Amino acid sequence: MTIASAQDLCLQLISSAFQRCRTSEDLCRLSVLLKRSPPSDPLSVQISVSDTGVGSCAEEFGGLKLRREAFGTQIWGPHCDADGLLFVTTTGIGDDEIHHYQLNLKESASGRRLTRLPSNLKNGLQFSGTEVRLSIFESIDVLLPAFCCFFRKILMLKIPNVSIELVVEQGDAPGSRYVNFFVANEGRNPLPFAASNLERLKSGVEDYVFKHGNTLGKKCESCFSSGEHLKIGSGAACCTESRRYPGSVMEAVIVISEMSEVASTCPRTCSSKTEVLYFKDFTPCPIPQSSLKALTSIDWKSYGLSFGSVVDQGGFALVEWDNLPPSVQIDIVLHHYHEQYPKSRKTRPDQNLIKKAIKLALNDLKDNYAGVLLSAHAVKVRSYAPDLAKTISSLILSSNDADFREECCSFLGLQSHGVGGEAVEDCIREKIIAVVEMHDREPQRSKELPTFLFEDDHLQEFGSQDGEYEGEGAFGSMDIC
Repeated sequence: MTIASAQDLCLQLISSAFQRCRTSEDLCRLSVLLKRSPPSDPLSVQISVSDTGVGSCAEEFGGLKLRREAFGTQIWGPHCDADGLLFVTTTGIGDDEIHHYQLNLKESASGRRLTRLPSNLKNGLQFSGTEVRLSIFESIDVLLPAFCCFFRKILMLKIPNVSIELVVEQGDAPGSRYVNFFVANEGRNPLPFAASNLERLKSGVEDYVFKHGNTLGKKCESCFSSGEHLKIGSGAACCTESRRYPGSVMEAVIVISEMSEVASTCPRTCSSKTEVLYFKDFTPCPIPQSSLKALTSIDWKSYGLSFGSVVDQGGFALVEWDNLPPSVQIDIVLHHYHEQYPKSRKTRPDQNLIKKAIKLALNDLKDNYAGVLLSAHAVKVRSYAPDLAKTISSLILSSNDADFREECCSFLGLQSHGVGGEAVEDCIREKIIAVVEMHDREPQRSKELPTFLFEDDHLQEFGSQDGEYEGEGAFGSMDIC
């Protein structure tokens, strides 16, 4: 990641601290302190990022890549205490000392050297952690919203052993201290420690949507009194055999929220656009070109969606649909990581892996929610169900053969005595629609198990004995889509 602003630099330092916490096997605390400099130098901010995770490899800070223009006044300022010096204090659980380092970020990457300062003895104590301190030329009012947004995105991962504390000190006056805690495993459905990464991401995205992203700090009761208006699907694709991307995993979570009407007090605005958030190795980051290409190459029409365009917005991508109803909102989150961190620097995700994960999430939605993401062809075929059901019902009830009527009602799960034509018609219509929805899938999935319009154990037993109706229902299998 190339750092071009003070904000980017701070987020990179916070991200590194979060990774040290994530890889720790113990409960971990990440603290970020923003402190305005004295009135004599009001344009600089002192920043401290500390964590109780595994000790850092101090050399990682020497690899920070700053754009050339960032060496000047954009980060350090013309006349302020932001001297470009980064101070690192770190120790590992097995270290006997607390190590101190100094790094001058104003120097070019090639000439930058990590200076080791005198260490302190731990006197037999066992603990680990890292603290990074520096001063930059930036306004707290600019940094604070960016940090809160970053933390809320990180919470989507629901890493269970990490809690985050954000402290802002504007001065010494009462009420000038702002403290905010972010707990990763809070929300509607707290998860056990044994939950998988995908289960955590799925739950975290659900909480994110309930809070309308970064708009609200808590669930919006105006339009989300329960979860019945949310439909969520997920999928994970793994690349285990590729020599270029060994152990690469791509996870996708897609949420569809549908509201009959949005309360006037609610800040939520449904639109024909979808925000696509992207994580790489458990860190929010800009979406890569391979993901943008994957989004454009998916056959969205087979899911009833008309893809319009996708635009890279820097921190996320924006997909515009041509046919999305005004009351429907779609959210997409992608996460690419490696089960074992690759030795190669080629860590970009494969385009096919991204497509596979997204399609698995879309198929998961279709499997779990009847009538969701139907293709245009399935919607058209389903529209014929009422007329077809009425015709079949009329044929059954108009027969003078009482045994035939009784057998048909038995297949439908209805009592033959006293049953009305409307009940028979409704039952047949529901079965036809269910078959249409079941067959509206990818060919390799829909052919795994044939779906019949009517199924009955008695009929299958009869067919196996007499050689008739073998493998078929009363009206045969309906391979419609």
